[in-house]
Amino acid sequence: MIITDICIVGAGPVGLFSVFEAGLLKMRCHLVDALPQIGGQLSEIYPQKPIYDIPGYPTINAQELVDNLRKQIDTFSPTFTLGERVQTIDRQEDKSFIVTTSEHTQIHCKVIVIAGGLGCFEPRKPAVEKLEEFEGKGVAYMVKDPELFRNKEIVLAGGGDSALDWTIFLSDIAKKVTLVHRGETFRGAPDSAEKVFHLAEQGKINLVLKSNVTKIDGNGCLNEVVIEGSDNIPYSISADYLIPLFGLSPKLGPIADWGLNVEKSAIQVNTFDYSTNIEGIYAIGDINTYPGKLKLILCGFHEAALMCQSAFKHVYPDQRLSFKYTTVNGVNGF
Repeated sequence: MIITDICIVGAGPVGLFSVFEAGLLKMRCHLVDALPQIGGQLSEIYPQKPIYDIPGYPTINAQELVDNLRKQIDTFSPTFTLGERVQTIDRQEDKSFIVTTSEHTQIHCKVIVIAGGLGCFEPRKPAVEKLEEFEGKGVAYMVKDPELFRNKEIVLAGGGDSALDWTIFLSDIAKKVTLVHRGETFRGAPDSAEKVFHLAEQGKINLVLKSNVTKIDGNGCLNEVVIEGSDNIPYSISADYLIPLFGLSPKLGPIADWGLNVEKSAIQVNTFDYSTNIEGIYAIGDINTYPGKLKLILCGFHEAALMCQSAFKHVYPDQRLSFKYTTVNGVNGF
């Protein structure tokens, strides 16, 4: 059995940063993730996606952020169980927990931190004829390696941040980029939307609004995308790849059976310390919900910091917490 102070369920960016905040308070962490590598969605879905809202970094790609977070926590020697899903939690008489995974790994801890992002997730698939027929043959729901699209004709569909960001990024790589959106305005960041409109004005991308992709076709591999606008008249354009970006469908999986207060596939928390309705269990990052919640990485970092201050009381109930600044003590001084 693995023995630790805190078991963190989810090794995405917020889970990783929790190790740093916990380490400053002399708390040991073990992380469990169903994915075979750390980084969560950043590593699995869009490792090369640029991120613009991390303080101190005008831009940083997703995998680089994960790599930096790993370097930041190395000094605290966290341990990992990867490629295994947490199945059950069992409360002990001393109020500690035993966490058991799908592969029967057991972790004994005093605190559980759920930092599982969207939980179990899968891409939302639009109603496009023959979509599944061409999965892996021209249909991609994520961009893992942008070089795959170099000098190719790409059609992206969607109106959120991912669709905007990848349109901007791929405009310098692909031979031709077409962004299809069913509305006239975008749900993503206004600055990104402005850049997309500017690229369209310059003729660097083809922007098709008030339209939907309705059908795709090809001979073994995708070579045609059919688009239908508000006039209901379909027309086709050539394409090597279709990338539908309509977000992820979250599913809590086994977490839903743990007795936590859940609202629309998210865990309700107290914003004082991001604790759940079960003492000793916290939820931080995209998996939690509360009034005014923003699903941003930097908000998850804030939640992690406050959570660790509260978790200290469970790990060291007889000690008094004294807050210190890293600028004064450094990291090794804690």
